[in-house]
Amino acid sequence: MAKKVISAGHCCLDVTPVFSHGQSYRNVSDILVPGKLIQMDPASVSSGGSVSNTGLALKVLGNDVTLMGKVGDDDFGAVLAQIYARYGAEGLIVDKDSATSYSVVLAIPGIDRMFLHCPGANNSFSNADIPDGPLEDAVLFHFGYPTLMKKMYEDDGKEMAAIFRRVKSKGIATSLDLTAVDPNSEAGQLDWVKILKNVLPDVDFFVPSFEEICFMLDRPLYDRLVSERTDMTADMDFETEVKPLAAKLIAMGCKTVLIKCGISGMYYRTASREVMTGTGERMGIDPDAWSDKEGVQPCFKADIVRSGTGAGDTSIAAFLTAALDGEKIEDCAAIAAAEGACCVTSYDALGGLKSIEEIKARIAAGWETM
Repeated sequence: MAKKVISAGHCCLDVTPVFSHGQSYRNVSDILVPGKLIQMDPASVSSGGSVSNTGLALKVLGNDVTLMGKVGDDDFGAVLAQIYARYGAEGLIVDKDSATSYSVVLAIPGIDRMFLHCPGANNSFSNADIPDGPLEDAVLFHFGYPTLMKKMYEDDGKEMAAIFRRVKSKGIATSLDLTAVDPNSEAGQLDWVKILKNVLPDVDFFVPSFEEICFMLDRPLYDRLVSERTDMTADMDFETEVKPLAAKLIAMGCKTVLIKCGISGMYYRTASREVMTGTGERMGIDPDAWSDKEGVQPCFKADIVRSGTGAGDTSIAAFLTAALDGEKIEDCAAIAAAEGACCVTSYDALGGLKSIEEIKARIAAGWETM
């Protein structure tokens, strides 16, 4: 029987203009020129955000998933509801006083993605939007993108901490994912160290990207890498750049850290056996198999790269699914990296996904890493 999972947090509609095949660019200025007409292929319109990407991916991978996201009473909200219905998923909360969140995703070939984003109804999401009913028999609670949700980060993350404390008290395993913070936004001006210290003691699986967590925990390093590298995750030094961040996160109280490091792969680290014993009882994690572990998982080579949209989110869905299946953390990380390589073969987050069984078989057959 599939285990029951809740995926809550940020949801939006993604509109991705599709550039013609065979083209590649080095700089944004090579194509986005004022007054220039750019011939495009038909756009990809898909659900976006953590609830859509990770939540629906968890469902596609065979879990019994309840979605909890907030939209406006508008056309974009109706489109999102239609997309969710295709997957047999429900759970959208309609807020008549807000607009549905959307992102215009600029996935220019050869250049990292850029997002034009409106947070919309996500800003009003609160603890009150999570009913008690679905929590009664849930095994895992995943929350994503609080960095784009005003109530989650204001007041030093008080509302977010209340959500995780409430869920954790019911014996449910908890997972938290982030997304990039605009340094010039309200969220970018906050003390994220303080926010994380308030939340992480009730987080079992913390799965941020290197860029996100570096911005929050080591701003001087973040600023230096932004100035030195076109891609912050290229030619990474895990020993000096990634491991210190993971150590700080474990010290703040979370139990398992998985840091997504782009083209350099993933780094994982777990807490001591005593701390790991506190992972959600319903999930059944073996503390002996998961405690005091660390390692680097390289990326697998993708068959073709069309868009990185949702790759991090879907890799986390695969990681959590493997953990729910009782896999060791080393295997969970490998499965996560492999699913990410499948995701980038499609323009949307879900079109390229493969089952966990297919992923494991291809890894066993010697899938080449980067």
